Amino acid sequence: MDKKKIAFFDAKPYDHIWMDNLKESFGFELKYFESRLNHDTVKLAQGLDGVIAFVNDTVDAPVIHALYEDGIHVIALRCAGYNHVDFQAAFGKVHVLHVPAYSPYAVAEHAAALLLSLNRKIHRAYNRTRDFNFSINGLTGFDLHDKTAGIIGTGKIGRVFIDICRGFGMKVLAYDPYPIEDSDIKYVSLNELIKQSDIISLHCPLTPDTHHIISADALEKVKKGAIIINTSRGSLIDSLALIDAIKSGHLGGAGLDVYEEESDVFYEDLSASVIQDDVLARLVTLPNVLITSHQAFLTGEALENIARTTLQNLRQFFDGEPLPHEICYQCHKYGKCDRKHRERCF
Repeated sequence: MDKKKIAFFDAKPYDHIWMDNLKESFGFELKYFESRLNHDTVKLAQGLDGVIAFVNDTVDAPVIHALYEDGIHVIALRCAGYNHVDFQAAFGKVHVLHVPAYSPYAVAEHAAALLLSLNRKIHRAYNRTRDFNFSINGLTGFDLHDKTAGIIGTGKIGRVFIDICRGFGMKVLAYDPYPIEDSDIKYVSLNELIKQSDIISLHCPLTPDTHHIISADALEKVKKGAIIINTSRGSLIDSLALIDAIKSGHLGGAGLDVYEEESDVFYEDLSASVIQDDVLARLVTLPNVLITSHQAFLTGEALENIARTTLQNLRQFFDGEPLPHEICYQCHKYGKCDRKHRERCF
């Protein structure tokens, strides 16, 4: 079979390392573009055989139509999330594949790092000591031991984070509309979890049901001094309500690896720019908010798994094999997939 040529959008230096190590073994030639996939850049894929896209790329109806018109019938997302894809537009035209799991440990461990850093004020202590300020005033945290962690979402990442919390001697509550049967996880209602938890960590996908699951109403119910961690999707939290809860002193802090309007900001160096997003600018100024730029996945193990699964997805497509990691309109329309991902969506 001829070597297939794939357009790789939003390419970063770390992407090249792992993709270049594996692309030959899967029989692909990758054409890297630093630009994100959108209405203006989709033309860069003309004459190629497929597209590799990322979480902040635009995969809406016009982009999908342009790819289809140019004879491209596959988009391989090198990420787990797919809320940015118009599946109705893609159905019957373009197969959309994703990486359902790359390293639950990477994301769960980053959530723990955010929690520890935020609680023990590591970010503030680091900045102080760089100025030779060795005062520890204002850096008091609390023992995690015997505190209650509330985990929203008990998929692979959520379960790894539960194990981490238990390792610290924490009590664990969980909420998931699809609880794991016969597990040792204590499931409670969302309302009960919010009220009882000292730490709330989000590990669920973004859907219409989970959009702003941490709302102004929810934040009014949290324990005073509680900490919220989000390594999943930014829109799980109402950012304006979060700011109000922190300004009032009711919420103890927030560790955020994601943000509602991150697509035009994260992964870019804007250090010489005036930030136009007033909500993000306000969050950055708060001493008890710790923000990282969607880097929870960023470990060598995860990057290798992402590269391998992405290229394997493409190889299966071009070889005419079933596509176990395909997502399509049927999944969203009916809420489940009868074929259980053993065959192709269309």
